[in-house]
Amino acid sequence: MTLPPRTEDLLRELAPSVLGALVRRYGHFDAAEDAVQEALLAASQQWPEEGLPDNPRGWLITVAARRLTDQFRSESARRTREAGAATLDPAFRASAPAADEERASDDTLTLLFLCCHPALTPSSQVALTLRAVGGLSTGEIAAAFLAPESTMAQRISRAKQKVRKDGAQFTMPSQAELPVRLAAVLHVLYLVFNEGYTATTGDELQRTDLTGEAIRLARTVRGLMPDNGEVAGLLALMLLTDARRAARVRPDGSLVPLDEQDRSRWNADVVAEGVGLVTEALRSGPVGPYQIQAAIAALHDEAPSAQETDWAQIEALYEVLERLSPGPMVTLNRAVAVAMVRGPQAGLKLLATLDDDQRLAEHHRLRAVRAHLLEMAGDGSGAAAAYRDAAQRTSSMPERRYLEERAERVDG
Repeated sequence: MTLPPRTEDLLRELAPSVLGALVRRYGHFDAAEDAVQEALLAASQQWPEEGLPDNPRGWLITVAARRLTDQFRSESARRTREAGAATLDPAFRASAPAADEERASDDTLTLLFLCCHPALTPSSQVALTLRAVGGLSTGEIAAAFLAPESTMAQRISRAKQKVRKDGAQFTMPSQAELPVRLAAVLHVLYLVFNEGYTATTGDELQRTDLTGEAIRLARTVRGLMPDNGEVAGLLALMLLTDARRAARVRPDGSLVPLDEQDRSRWNADVVAEGVGLVTEALRSGPVGPYQIQAAIAALHDEAPSAQETDWAQIEALYEVLERLSPGPMVTLNRAVAVAMVRGPQAGLKLLATLDDDQRLAEHHRLRAVRAHLLEMAGDGSGAAAAYRDAAQRTSSMPERRYLEERAERVDG
């Protein structure tokens, strides 16, 4: 039976708070996560036939708690988890729906911090977040990253084991730890969004399941931490970027660069929301990297045309960003702004400072930006060579086709 979209969305929305409730009460993150997946499967089979329960979250908690109790009492778990089973509260199943409802949001945030534990690698943080907090199945995550499901299952399993072995507790980080842990959470959401907005591999330029999930989770964090400027900045950055989605791809799937996009196809309501968020964030407290990136995106989105873009202001903001969060990708983007303000030779000069940076040594974007600036400078043959070099270094087929087309255009 096919699950109705509304029910599927509800299950995905409830999954993190259900998991959070179990982990908070019982511990054993890995076992609780398996129990929640079983409860979600049971719901997907029963709810279409029996209808939604009066308290869907309570139903899921009750079913998952039963699965967890059964697991703790099984022959292998009896020995290894006897202490954990002894602490189970028999009244939890009956009282959970009412008692835990008000803690759902807090549990979701705590769970997000747990999935972004510093003991995990960034790739494991992303996978675990999408599984436990995003509610995506292992198969969905594997498909999103074009990886075998068995490989993704192993990655998620190792991540859960690592969290358990590290002794991580289901508690919010201390005030001293919070800035670093929050930075990891925001970075994971940023990575998920970027992978969805420009997929690193495959035939599709965009993966809206990932961008949508990143925005949903960013909204969740924003709702739980409304006074944090960087949380608002990241959400604004996502919205202002995603607002252009419809104009980025032609009907044949080919890429449309920013300066050639039909701006009437940008989502004006989403742009307005993003601009409002970043404006409020910049006024309310210390400025961080996500707020600066959102401000840059806002300048692009508010320009009536590519020719009317305020490149001088964008260059100034990139200088601020480079001081706050230096890195080769920031310098790469600043080189474009410099070229637009001071001419392509100035941009190429800045770009040359990245030639020995091993973090970008094999990256196609360094060649693509150089090709663009060489094209601006009138060096058609040099630009064509750089475009072709960049095309050979990307695994994204839409990007490769676009770069090859640019090479043909400037070489003709």
